[in-house]
Parts: sequence; structure tokens; C-alpha cells
Amino acid sequence: MQKDLVLEWRQKYALNGMLLYVGSVVFVCYLSFGMRSNILVAPVWNAVLWIILLFTSVNAIAKSFMQENRGRLLYFYSIVSPQGIILAKIIYNTLLMLLLASICFVFYGFVLGNPVQDVPMFLLSLMLGAIGFSTSLTMISSIASKAANSGTLMAVLSFPVIVPMLLMLIRMSKNAMDGLERSLSLDELLTLLAINMIVVTVSYILFPYLWRS
Repeated sequence: MQKDLVLEWRQKYALNGMLLYVGSVVFVCYLSFGMRSNILVAPVWNAVLWIILLFTSVNAIAKSFMQENRGRLLYFYSIVSPQGIILAKIIYNTLLMLLLASICFVFYGFVLGNPVQDVPMFLLSLMLGAIGFSTSLTMISSIASKAANSGTLMAVLSFPVIVPMLLMLIRMSKNAMDGLERSLSLDELLTLLAINMIVVTVSYILFPYLWRS
């Protein structure tokens, strides 16, 4: 974690690139939907936000293992346990996604308006989404980094994993936008928590076998 934080602080191009991506996409949405006339309805507002977060997470987390050269991975192999590697990557990517999701939500709401009625519940869905994206995509990134065309493999492997999670996040956040009873989102909340715990557990158990290869 400290190594990734230091590299990010020194280079800054990855974080700055993600912020530029978020800002440009939000501005394009502002121009495309003509928010000067206030014609963007709540379901579209919600869906566009999650699309932005999805592509932001893929671009931000794809570099987790792909940026590591073979010599550095061999050095890590000799001094650190594989469980420590995968947990550190998951924690770092989770913190990065929480930061990006927060910035995206604030800027998106400022530019396109904020129709959310239950803000705490909506923020909870953002947090679960950031954690879910980071845990799933970190493990997928480690698998894709072993292949020659890692970028394409990353997209192919992440699609069936992320889509079910994304559907539940959209449903949960839509309930928060409409100000519905929080009990209506309990099933999605428990399912997302279970998915996150399962993904972390599976990554912790299976990553050592991938690491040795």
C-alpha cells in the first residue's frame, strides 16, 4: 500500500487522468442532455452516474498488476506473502475508488443537479459500489496481467462479474433517489455485502496459486 501511495503521489498522472476523465464525461453529459432546460429525468441521471463510475473503476484498477514489471513482482515474491499483496491491492484500490466516487458524485450533482432525496442511503450505495468494483476488478486485474493482451482480457472477464452487481446498485440507488423506505433496499444491501465478502475471501484463498505461477 505504501509503495502504491508513494508512486501515485510522485507521478499523479493516473489520478489526474481519472479526474480529467470524470470531469470531461460529466461536462459532455451536461451538453448532451441540455440541462439548461432541466430535461434529465431521475432514472437517466442515476444510470449515467453509474456508467461513469463503472468505466472510471475499470480504468483506475486495471493498472493494479499490469503496471508491475516482472523484476518487481519477483522482488515482491521473495519478501511478501501473496495474501499480503492481494489485500494491500484491494485496500488501496478501495480507497482510490471511494475518493473518485465521492468526487464524481459531488461534481456530477453540482453540474447536473442533485435529485436524490435520501442522500445517506445513496452514499451507502456509492460506498458499496466502490468496494465491490475494487474487490472484483483487483482480482480480475491479477488474472488478466498474466495474459499477453491483458487490456482486452480485463474487459471480457469483468463484464459478467460487474453487471449483476451494477443492476443491484442501480436499483438500490434509485430507491434512495425516490426517497422510498430503506427496508425496500435491504435485499440489495445484504446481497452486495455478501458479494463483497465472498470476493475478498475467494481472492485471499486463490491468489496464492495465481501468484506462484
